[in-house]
Amino acid sequence: MGKDLIRFSVAVPEGLLERFDEHVARRGMQANRSEAIRDLMREQMAEQDMDDPDTEVVGSITMVYDHHVVGLSGSLDEIQHDHMREIVSTMHVHLDHHSCLEVLAVRGQSGRIHQLADLLLGTKGVRFGRLACVASTSAIEAGH
Repeated sequence: MGKDLIRFSVAVPEGLLERFDEHVARRGMQANRSEAIRDLMREQMAEQDMDDPDTEVVGSITMVYDHHVVGLSGSLDEIQHDHMREIVSTMHVHLDHHSCLEVLAVRGQSGRIHQLADLLLGTKGVRFGRLACVASTSAIEAGH
């Protein structure tokens, strides 16, 4: 064990530990309780960092919409053009005659990314949408 690692104990109910061990086992041979707990800790710290609108984040905005809604495609395009700095890449998939799936890979300040997601997902004709993001690698590694 490295010098920078600190050992501590945690008391948990037996059933919870059994379920956690099953979770760890599903992750493969490299997984162990310690690494799984470190992952959970990093995840929580990264999520907490997201509350700061200046935190650098990466993620995706996923939306399903009806491209036959009058003006929708133009509105979505205009919003995306106004946020070109935050949009890294896009993927557009035709699901059926009316429905499209669009996934945007995004990167930038949390406040700007949330603003972009709110604008896109709040546009009339967007049937489903979700923002999924985490603090960028540099922010996560600061607490690694």
